[in-house]
Amino acid sequence: MATDKNLELFERARALIPGGVNSPVRAFRAVGGTPRFVARAQGAYFWDANGDRYIDYIGSWGPMILGHGHPRVLEAVQKAATEGFSFGAPTEREIELAEEIVKHLPAVEMVRLVSSGTEAAMSAIRLARGATGRSHIIKFEGCYHGHADALLVKAGSGLATFGHPTSAGVPPEVVQHTLVLEYNNVALLEEAFATHGADLACVVIEPIAGNMNFVRASVPFMRRLRELCTQHGALLVFDEVMTGFRVALGSAQSVYAKAIPGFKPDLTVLGKVIGGGMPLAAFGGPRAVMEQLAPLGPVYQAGTLSGNPVATACGLATLKEITQPSFFPALAKKTQALVDGLKAAASEAGVPFAADCEGGMFGFFLLPELPQNYPAVMKSDAPRFGKLFHGLLDRGVYIAPALYEAGFVSSAHSDEDIARTVEAAGEVFRSLRT
Repeated sequence: MATDKNLELFERARALIPGGVNSPVRAFRAVGGTPRFVARAQGAYFWDANGDRYIDYIGSWGPMILGHGHPRVLEAVQKAATEGFSFGAPTEREIELAEEIVKHLPAVEMVRLVSSGTEAAMSAIRLARGATGRSHIIKFEGCYHGHADALLVKAGSGLATFGHPTSAGVPPEVVQHTLVLEYNNVALLEEAFATHGADLACVVIEPIAGNMNFVRASVPFMRRLRELCTQHGALLVFDEVMTGFRVALGSAQSVYAKAIPGFKPDLTVLGKVIGGGMPLAAFGGPRAVMEQLAPLGPVYQAGTLSGNPVATACGLATLKEITQPSFFPALAKKTQALVDGLKAAASEAGVPFAADCEGGMFGFFLLPELPQNYPAVMKSDAPRFGKLFHGLLDRGVYIAPALYEAGFVSSAHSDEDIARTVEAAGEVFRSLRT
C-alpha cells in the first residue's frame, strides 16, 4: 500500500503546530480523517501531497473567485514582487484599489486597507464606538467577525442577554458591552433597542451569514434593523468579508438595496475577494465617519503591512476581472446549476436537503427546509454530513470540512466540473439512504 504523504505531513505538523494547523477548521476535527495538504492548485482544482486532484469548492474560503492561478492576476503579482515586497510607505496602487472599491459600493466614500478580516472588523467597531461616543454593540449568534476579544461571544437562551466569552483567554469584562441576539428575530431586535438603544454604538452583522453555512438575513429583518439603527443613532456595520464582491459586484448590500429602497449600511468590512488570495482586507464608510481615524481623528488604527504592494496588485487585478459585465451573471448561473443539481440528487435519493446560493457563494443543510437562525442550523445531521464529506472527498470533490461553512464557486469551474460534482453527490446520497 502506498504511503499517505498527507498523514506523514500531518504527523510532522502536529509536533510543531497546535493541532497541526494554523487555522482550526483545517484540522478535519468536525469530520474526522486526515487533512489534505495542498501541493499546488490551478483553476478549479488543487492537488494534494499524494498527487490526487480535487474539485475545489472552498477556494481559500472565498477569495479565489477567478480560480487558482488566473494568468492576469499571476502576471500582476509577479510584476509587483519584482518591484518590492513591502515599503512601509504609500504606493499608488493603494489609491487605485480604494478607487475601485468606492466605485462599486455607494455606501463607501473612504476606505482604510488592513491585512485581515479580523483586523478590519475590530477596527470598524472601534471606529463606531469612537464616532458615536458609545460602548455597547450588538452581534448575532452564528455570525463570525474574526477572533477579536469583544466578538468571541455567544448568546444565552430566550431573551436577549449580554454575551459570555466562548474562548479561554477572554475576560468577561471585555465582552460586557457585547449584546448577542438571535439572527432574523425582529422581536428580540426591537426589545434590545428599546432597552439599550441610547448606549448602542453599532450593530455588526453578516448580511448573508457564511459561518453557519449559508443563512440570509430576511428582508423584513434587515429593513427593521436599518430603521432601528437610524432611529437610535447606532451605526449599521455590514461584515462583508465573505460576501463582498462575491455574491454580487455591489456585494450583499446591493442585494438588499434592490429590495429596500435607499438601503445602505453605515460601515462596510471587506476581505477575501478584494485581496484575490493575498492577506488584505478593508473597512470603509462615509467621509464624516472615516475621518475620525488617525491621523485625521482620535480613533487610532495602524498596520505595518497595511496596503502591501504585492497584495494590492493581486486584489486590483482580481477586481478588474470581476467587473466585466458578463462575469457575475455567468458565475451565478454556474452556482445555481450546482445547487439545483444537488437538490435534485438528494431528492431522488430521499435525503433531507435544503440549499441556497447568491452569486458565487452557496450553502446546504441536511434538513428539510432552510434554517433562519443558529439554533435551527444546529439541528442539521452532523454524522450524516461527515459521511457526505468523505464520500465526496473519495470521489475527488472537496467541500468545507465542517458542517457550518459556506461553499464557493469560481469562474474557473466548468459545466463538466459541476456535472461531475452532482454525479458524485448522487452516489453518496444513495449510500446515505441505506
